[in-house]
Amino acid sequence: MSTLAGTGTLLRFALRRDRVTTPVWIAVNALMVLSMPNTLRSLYGTDAERSDLVRQLQTNAAYRALIGPLHDTSLGGLTAWRVGVYAGLLAAVTGLLVVVRHTRDEEETGRAELVASGAVGRRASLTAALLAAAVANAVLTLLVTAGLAAQGTAGALALGLGLGATGMVFATTAAIVAQFTESARLARGLTSAVLGAAFVLRAAGDSASSDGSSPWTWLSPLGWLENLRPFAAERWWVLLLFAAAMLLQAAAAYALAGRRDLGMSFLPTRPGPAAGRLGSAAALAWRLQRGGVLGWSLGFFLAGVVYGGLTEGAAGLVGDNDSARKIFERMGGQSGLTDAFLASMVGMLGLVAALYVVASVLRLSGEETSGRAEPLLAAPVGRLRWAAGHLTVAYAGAALIMLLAAAGFAVGYGRQVGPILGACLVQLPAVWVIGGVAVLLYGVAPRLAPAAWGVAAATLLIGWVGPALNAPRFVLGLSPFGHLPKLPGGGMEWGPVVTLTGLAAVLTGAGLVGLRRRDLTG
Repeated sequence: MSTLAGTGTLLRFALRRDRVTTPVWIAVNALMVLSMPNTLRSLYGTDAERSDLVRQLQTNAAYRALIGPLHDTSLGGLTAWRVGVYAGLLAAVTGLLVVVRHTRDEEETGRAELVASGAVGRRASLTAALLAAAVANAVLTLLVTAGLAAQGTAGALALGLGLGATGMVFATTAAIVAQFTESARLARGLTSAVLGAAFVLRAAGDSASSDGSSPWTWLSPLGWLENLRPFAAERWWVLLLFAAAMLLQAAAAYALAGRRDLGMSFLPTRPGPAAGRLGSAAALAWRLQRGGVLGWSLGFFLAGVVYGGLTEGAAGLVGDNDSARKIFERMGGQSGLTDAFLASMVGMLGLVAALYVVASVLRLSGEETSGRAEPLLAAPVGRLRWAAGHLTVAYAGAALIMLLAAAGFAVGYGRQVGPILGACLVQLPAVWVIGGVAVLLYGVAPRLAPAAWGVAAATLLIGWVGPALNAPRFVLGLSPFGHLPKLPGGGMEWGPVVTLTGLAAVLTGAGLVGLRRRDLTG
């Protein structure tokens, strides 16, 4: 039997399983890119505004590190500069999630062993996972190319191919990492760490060079994406770097997959102590999620340091550009530019914290579908007590990472420590509402639990793109974050905070009632 036998069937199954989550990630990414030209036309509509932007970027290393260098001042070039790196990050996350889900997740839950007992080749599941990631990135490439074609066909194709290639590079990285770990959670974490290192390398290179020519930039696939230079005399040969990386990593993943037993890994999990030391369901939940909490905590602290360090230069970067000033004010409130910038950055971190709380809440779903929850609940541990442990980690963890973000702002900016702390904490009711939606979906309709990612992604899209597009108030109000007071700088409004906190409690309670009344899924 061929080692690829059954690949087509597995691919169709993978695409069917991902029919909700992956299209949502692709849609968010594509809309983020395609919404930029109109926004940037209003921001930098004159040659003087674009010349001022170029001058500011040449002298402001911190903003180059955050966004990247600007290679062309056309609308297409501005779009590639403004969202290229972050669209690449989102494509990379989509690719690694798809591959890990259909490789290591399947082995960890035991489903891969059942599938392998049929007429399925040894490398069919890995091939199907990579093809599913390729389909997702191909759709993203087509959407971006078609949507930006009016700005220049060659540039649109270069940006689309660059985003798709970035997604596939990290998809093949995830395929390698999945061979070394027994845990899907660890595989996702390690691949995300590689992605984070790639971002840091690119940022270090861009801060040292105004044109992306630093050796540090060339060490990162995200640096390759910006050096592809869409809409700026495209360097098509850079695509060869992506192709080489994909082929080499895919070959390594196939070689490793052929040398290990199904369900095993090259770095097996260290056995635990003979006598267990976990005395409660809450302690077990913390043990399972502590790595994620620590990783998010470190990321938010560093983000706070970076954004805090950029605050002093915010006024200089905006300069006399009234359009850019208005966008910051719509995101951060009608206050001074510095306060508006701080409020908008804190708001962005709140939106990202919603992704953390969804991931943490859905750990309940992972424990249930993998079969690990059932033996635990067979002991004298009730469902609500078991769920409460994970929800405590989710909700208290959200508070912790926002506190550490405030600490990072204090380090990076060194002023308004109290107001920034209040601004970070006021994001929590909206974050908890998103968590409550995830609990409700998991408790009442567990098969729809992954749709919580779609809710979080839609919230992120509204919060990020909505103010830039001057979206109507009712559209911004679809997100719980749209009802929060704009701090620092604005006045504190307790009504929305109390209302959102109560809504989060109601959603969470309804989800727990549903969990208590339904049967467990296998």
